[in-house]
Amino acid sequence: MTETPRPSSVFAVNVFDKKTMRERLPRDIYEQLVATVEGGGPLSEAVANAVAMAMKEWAIHRGVTHYTHWFQPRTEMTAEKHMAFLSLDRRGYPLETFTGNELIQSEPDASSLPSGGIRSTFEARGYTAWDPTSPAFILEDSGGGTLCIPSVFISHDGTPLDLKTPLLRGLDALEPRALRLLKLFGNRTVKNVQVTVGAEQEFFLVDEEVARRRPDLLYCDKTVFGSLPPKAQQMEDHYFGSIHPRVLAYMAEVEEELTRLGVVIKTRHNEVAPCQFEFAPLHCEANLASDQNQVTMGVMRKLARKHGFRLLLHEKPFMGLNGSGKHTNFSLVDSEGRNLLEPSNNQRRNLQFLAFLTALLLGVSRFGGLLRASVASAGNMHRLGGNEAPPAIMSVYLGEVLSQLLEEIKEGSFSDMPDKSELNLGLNRLPSVKVDNTDRNRTSPIAFTGNKFEFRATGASQSISGPLTMIVALWSWGIEGMAEMIEKRTDGGWDITDAALDAVRQAYRESSMTCFDGNCYSPEWREEAGKRGLPLADSTPEALALYLVPEHRKLLDSLGIMSDREIVAYYETRLEQYCKTVDIEMGLFSAMIWEGILPALSQQIGQEAQALHHLPPSMERETQGWREELHRLVRLRQGIMEGTKRLESLRKSLIDLPLEEQGRHLTEEGMPLYEGLRAMCDEVEGLVSLSLWPYPTYRDIFSLA
Repeated sequence: MTETPRPSSVFAVNVFDKKTMRERLPRDIYEQLVATVEGGGPLSEAVANAVAMAMKEWAIHRGVTHYTHWFQPRTEMTAEKHMAFLSLDRRGYPLETFTGNELIQSEPDASSLPSGGIRSTFEARGYTAWDPTSPAFILEDSGGGTLCIPSVFISHDGTPLDLKTPLLRGLDALEPRALRLLKLFGNRTVKNVQVTVGAEQEFFLVDEEVARRRPDLLYCDKTVFGSLPPKAQQMEDHYFGSIHPRVLAYMAEVEEELTRLGVVIKTRHNEVAPCQFEFAPLHCEANLASDQNQVTMGVMRKLARKHGFRLLLHEKPFMGLNGSGKHTNFSLVDSEGRNLLEPSNNQRRNLQFLAFLTALLLGVSRFGGLLRASVASAGNMHRLGGNEAPPAIMSVYLGEVLSQLLEEIKEGSFSDMPDKSELNLGLNRLPSVKVDNTDRNRTSPIAFTGNKFEFRATGASQSISGPLTMIVALWSWGIEGMAEMIEKRTDGGWDITDAALDAVRQAYRESSMTCFDGNCYSPEWREEAGKRGLPLADSTPEALALYLVPEHRKLLDSLGIMSDREIVAYYETRLEQYCKTVDIEMGLFSAMIWEGILPALSQQIGQEAQALHHLPPSMERETQGWREELHRLVRLRQGIMEGTKRLESLRKSLIDLPLEEQGRHLTEEGMPLYEGLRAMCDEVEGLVSLSLWPYPTYRDIFSLA
């Protein structure tokens, strides 16, 4: 029996990380590269050439034949253009080459990728540029593998066309502001601050053979119709149940490949709905976490095919069942390894903790609309607000103890707090607070969970770069505001303790309207949120329009994350994607109706009518109910035909309309038409013989062999 290698022995063997660079680069080159990465300075040509040479030799040694600048266009997915190492010299002799210039920059064209009007298709120049803060890695395949170089994607004039660049800019904006606040609390030796992130990936797996007989699953990653089987998720027996052997084999291979890519999957389990599962990785730096989540989704797709599965990352692939999100957990860690959202027994550290915490509250209370916009998509519109996902209203859950503490700070009077694993704030005028003694609120979009925040509104198919960019933007603003409030007081002669406590008090007074520990699903909360002035956006077009709020545009522009022109382009890109996605789904639904549902229904009607016709007159009374059922089928057929024609007519009428008009009509007119059609088709599914029904049902889909 062959012994399976320990995960630690193969960890990151396909990553050109610091360990590998130390082994393969001259010491002075390595030190210069690290200084460039950490300091953000330019990379000299000599260093670039040396790194390229070492990277190429390492990759070829591992069987790699091609390299690519691996980037993240605004499609929520990744893109790559493979280039061969193999070349010819002037005499025609073969050699492998890879220069520093080729490492640093490439020109993939990629003119058809979404830009929101930043450039036209005929303007072909688009550049990828190496992001040295995220290590290169090898994606293995049957031919050996491809060296992937994480990169940004920009137009010829330097305008970002990707999701990575705004995130990097946001992280650059947050760090100096966090350092400024830390120094006020006496942290003189801290050199940097990183946002750390862990994204919990939910997904569905269904049989590939079954999925191939459902065009909607093939092209939309979701079902456009389908009635629930008698047993779905109501028994709650799938959640955390034993993992199906086929799924477990798939998970094990995904974990093995990801381990080789430096990604640690810490948790795997069954989720609530049938055929729904989850992977949760260890937390790491935000930019790297975003790259690793994209790698994870790519590996999951590839290996799903190998194991005979169809991977579904859609936010709501099956109506009536739980959808899939990507809970995005985030915190701040300084260069000395301290989690800045971790309460402690040190007086100053706890005031510092409260300062960073209320800084986020400030940001959410002022710019929560950006968070709502960042998770707006065609798929997430069907998930948010359901009883398996947070509502579309952005609020923050702190838990009973923290909420009570901040309320008492706000009022300036303190009483005894619960004596549960207490956390001593070290001040006789501040109560003690437990690190994490309250249950999580699963209905809240943003929840404090002991030493981090969990943003639960991110969609399963999304790149986390978009939501993270908005999180760091509003947090940067809040941190800067806290620093200014504390500095104003200390400049006036206040002690840092009193200054920080008063700043926390003022920040919470300004932001407490965004805090809510109750049931966010309740209609009462929706009414209350409206009174508090929190943004209410149910549909994706409504939510995306929040990008265009002048205050939001000013924030992103002032922080250097997105210029005003880039914000408008990003909005138009997202809205166009929504319109195209919804139109494709509706078009595919129409095709499946004409090609399959109506013919099956017609056959059922014909067989029923023929059977009735051959019954003897003596049975007329007994067949009355039968005739009524036949009339019901005929009415359904007529209703489906008329509804489908109206839907197709609407789609045709939108072709030349502006994007905003398309989005409005698709949402306000198209979605009700679609939902009415779906209800009729779902009803028909239960009335037509299985021998006639042309598509696998939910019962077929949820039955893993």
